[in-house]
Amino acid sequence: MTIHDTTGQASDEASGELAARLPGLPPAPAAALHRRSIIMDSYPLDDGHVTVVGRLTDQVPWYEPGQEVLHDMTLTITVRLADLVITRAQAGMGAFPHAECPLIAPAFARLEGLSVRKGFTRELRQRLGGVSGCAHLGELARAMGPAVVRTATTSMNRRFKSGAEDAGPVPLPLGSCHFWAPDGDGPRKIEAGWVPGSVPFPVPPVAHFRDNQDQLSITTRPPVQPAGGRPL
Repeated sequence: MTIHDTTGQASDEASGELAARLPGLPPAPAAALHRRSIIMDSYPLDDGHVTVVGRLTDQVPWYEPGQEVLHDMTLTITVRLADLVITRAQAGMGAFPHAECPLIAPAFARLEGLSVRKGFTRELRQRLGGVSGCAHLGELARAMGPAVVRTATTSMNRRFKSGAEDAGPVPLPLGSCHFWAPDGDGPRKIEAGWVPGSVPFPVPPVAHFRDNQDQLSITTRPPVQPAGGRPL
């Protein structure tokens, strides 16, 4: 399975609605038994909302010509940045194995009103799990949760760098992985003077910042604070 997460912008200025651009499918290797791909693109909609378009595909290269794409499904959600609540959700199916499959797509409007924070997966399962939904669209929705949080952080960082007066601090993903453990290298780098976004990736080890602490100036770099709720 391959997962791609990219950002960009595409909107219909006249209607204010997102005009999603779905990329063409790269062919799966001829020797592969199966390829599942998940692609996500995030777009700014307005100052307070973003739209995330997710696409899940299943390809079976050895199927009959014209039948290689078993699933091609999309889920488009609009999220309010202030609280990460989904305000609009729409599912679609471009390829599916049974004529009845698309009948469940409208059910994914039940995502509206759901907050993409702690407990998102549990609530998703309650609303659309099992016979109440589609296994493949459900997997896509679960994968979109972290992408939404990542998008919110990217949006905040972009607004700060653009000089927006109301831009808030960039949150830290404390507790999300070994690097961001309370005693991990992430907090240690912060203590040594590193500010996220201040140096290119990959960020050097802690010793680099300790050795150059006197030369670092954080007054012109984005402020940071712990992230509340869901880790980024």
